[in-house]
Amino acid sequence: MIDLVVKSCGPMTALQDRGRFGYQGFGVSPSGAMDRRALAMANALVGNPPDTGAIEFVNLGGAFTCDGGDLRLAVAGAGAVASIDGTAVPPLTSFILREGQTLEVGHPRTGTFAYLAVAGGLAVEPQLGSLSFHLRSRLGGLKGASLQAGNRLPCRPEGQAGEPMELAADISEETGPLRVMLGPQDDYFTPDSIRLLLESEFTISPQADRMGFQLTGPKLEHAKGFNIVSDGIVDGHIQVPGSGQPIVLMRDRQTAGGYPKIATVISADLARFAQMRSGTKVRFRAVERDEAVAAARQLRDWIASLPTHLTPVRYALTTEHLLSRNLIGGTVDALSPVSHD
Repeated sequence: MIDLVVKSCGPMTALQDRGRFGYQGFGVSPSGAMDRRALAMANALVGNPPDTGAIEFVNLGGAFTCDGGDLRLAVAGAGAVASIDGTAVPPLTSFILREGQTLEVGHPRTGTFAYLAVAGGLAVEPQLGSLSFHLRSRLGGLKGASLQAGNRLPCRPEGQAGEPMELAADISEETGPLRVMLGPQDDYFTPDSIRLLLESEFTISPQADRMGFQLTGPKLEHAKGFNIVSDGIVDGHIQVPGSGQPIVLMRDRQTAGGYPKIATVISADLARFAQMRSGTKVRFRAVERDEAVAAARQLRDWIASLPTHLTPVRYALTTEHLLSRNLIGGTVDALSPVSHD
């Protein structure tokens, strides 16, 4: 077994995969990667299925070494970059971290969440079918916790074969307002509130985490009060409590709630929203079910196509690269007798 050893990382650095499903009826949140596109990209670069568990960075990066062998790794998401012993790794490429070297992953530069994937995946025991760490329940992660300096993550040595690859696929996404479907309780709001939601600008508040992003902006008035019989919640539901300020529920959300939901951010736009930092201005646009389904299928197909966009890394013939390839198979002393055997 080869260990990926954590030298340093931010306080919310943790293991995440697609999430755990089938347990919401028991009050267990699905959790999972906040940006499943970036998770899929990192995994594609090292030959893993798109939902394989990886390390998720939140705002900060980290430093790592390996013990017991070499590891094939990749970083993707929010413009995060990596370097090995101070030498930069080109973006969206996989690379080999050799035993004794130090990998440094920089902080996400264009968003919040970035991912470090290991070829073959992490040999960490899942909980309820998932590695995803959920802070409030202490499920998943590494023994029910986020990562910290000194942790050792076992990796499968059989997954390390293969050459570094680069990914030429661009993220195809909407750049305008976030698309939402109204409901399921839009009838609990006045017509003016629906209009304000779709015509006004909101700001992501500093009160934002993996559970939900609170927005500030025009107050959304309730037509029937702000309490309902608690019902089920999905990722992207926009819940409006008594304050009238909407909260977009994210991956670590609760499984049921008693505030009415005015609308739901469609699944294809949720990763884009997750990467928006506090202070970012957002707008919403209502769509019908057919457009939401078509967007979800387009994202699914794009993720499935990622392996077709991989090509071998083309290295420049620098001295550093040539020395790293171990091109010399041995040496001969010119004064030694020559054997003719």
